[in-house]
Amino acid sequence: MQQVNLGMIGGGTVGSGVYHALEQNGDLMASRLGLQINILRIAVKALNEPRPYAIPESLMTTDWAAVVKDPKVDVVIELAGGTTVARAMVLSALESGKPVITANKALLSAYGEELFEAARKNKANLYYEASVAGGIPIIKSLREGFIGNRITHLYGIVNGTCNYILTRMKLEGAEFETVLDEAQRLGYAEADPSLDVDGYDSLHKIGILASLAHGFWVNPRDIYVEGIRQVTQADIRFANQLGYTIKLLGIIKRIPDRVGANNNGSHVQVSVYPVLVPHSHVLANVNNVFNAVFVRGDLVGDTLFYGRGAGKDATASAVLSDIADAALDLKFDTKCRVPPFVPHEKQGAVLPIDAAVSRYYVRMHVVDQPGVLASVAALFAENHIGISSVFQPEGHEGQGVPLVVMTHEAPNAAMHSALAKIRQLPVSLAEPRMIRVEDFE
Repeated sequence: MQQVNLGMIGGGTVGSGVYHALEQNGDLMASRLGLQINILRIAVKALNEPRPYAIPESLMTTDWAAVVKDPKVDVVIELAGGTTVARAMVLSALESGKPVITANKALLSAYGEELFEAARKNKANLYYEASVAGGIPIIKSLREGFIGNRITHLYGIVNGTCNYILTRMKLEGAEFETVLDEAQRLGYAEADPSLDVDGYDSLHKIGILASLAHGFWVNPRDIYVEGIRQVTQADIRFANQLGYTIKLLGIIKRIPDRVGANNNGSHVQVSVYPVLVPHSHVLANVNNVFNAVFVRGDLVGDTLFYGRGAGKDATASAVLSDIADAALDLKFDTKCRVPPFVPHEKQGAVLPIDAAVSRYYVRMHVVDQPGVLASVAALFAENHIGISSVFQPEGHEGQGVPLVVMTHEAPNAAMHSALAKIRQLPVSLAEPRMIRVEDFE
């Protein structure tokens, strides 16, 4: 049986998970592929570093270049993380004409365009299924399964930490900081949780999906991002009473000929922010650390991908999928059967967030006196924003009362203008809180 030799860089949680998965299911893969998969060398930071699964010392080295340059290594797997040395590792392998498998979302977000061009130039391939949503096969689906579709909408719950926090806030009535502390204790959140709770992990992932779905490279600096630190227990409770659940969504929408779009309708909204999701929508019921990606194509309609978005086993599953593709490509001498990314939309651009249109939930803290609603409504009307409903929760909050307004669709810029003026009203006691509403229409 033909053999494909793997060289792996990174032997920590994910790397040892991949090694363990191949030990467990390598024979199964060989029977399905007609190929023997063999790990030849593994580069690690230290031979004695703690890892979930043991790796034989005979396989390990601390010299990553020795793995990449080994002529017996057919496929290089980068699981080291980071964006500096990892970039050098991947470029070195691609320049040698070797296919590369990576789970490194931050690397692809920062340098994807350069890496994909290096793969094309050197007639190699770059596989990255594990970079987004763990064990959910969303990259393969966009690259292959939906190749005949124009992707009009994509919504992703792609950060398990944030989803875990928001789920517990809803189900237990706990505040953000309390749940975050517990998530850190359980290992769901890092000691420095900013990458997760401020939305940047989701930004990396949603940028990769947007680029793949729409055919132009999405610069991460063009993606609007807003995390969940400002979501309060009051917002969770009021949203629930209105028939909604709050989720952190990565949102990709192809904008037709309307505000901000050019003649080709090739502007795309690419954003990450908390959203009010109707209880009736399937994404409202994705809970705890699970991920889900909702994709709408012009031919296929609505599809949903659900599963574990992180963890050594789910990520290893995705890496093994890429190993199978790389091995088969080598077996049949088609190093690049499906290109990793093909820029084909020359007019594509990210829609500025100020031009993005949405409905809004607005929570205000105001003086309890007649005429307040009229003053607020006048400022919304001044900015051409219609009010669809008003909700006055019972009970006082200190010296004032909460006032919740649901609006009709309006541009983001108009909404911010209205809220800035509302804050200046004498009856306004605190900064108004705005959360966007998604109806998935």
